[in-house]
Amino acid sequence: MIMKKDIKYEINERRSINCDLNDFCYLSKPGDFIEITEWVNLDGYDITISEKQFSLTHGEVKALKKLIKILDKS
Repeated sequence: MIMKKDIKYEINERRSINCDLNDFCYLSKPGDFIEITEWVNLDGYDITISEKQFSLTHGEVKALKKLIKILDKS
């Protein structure tokens, strides 16, 4: 942590990955994308899908994956 004039701040690097959504979704429009950025505290992700943004913890991601897997099998 760096202190300067009584202001505490940290400079962090966040891991992220993105791709063109047209490679995966026939309903997407040109320029649509998906980006996933890992939280600095490593507890979850910020997800951007074109104009939509939301955040999920690792537990929420695990539950989502499990429920999708169950739906796919039924």
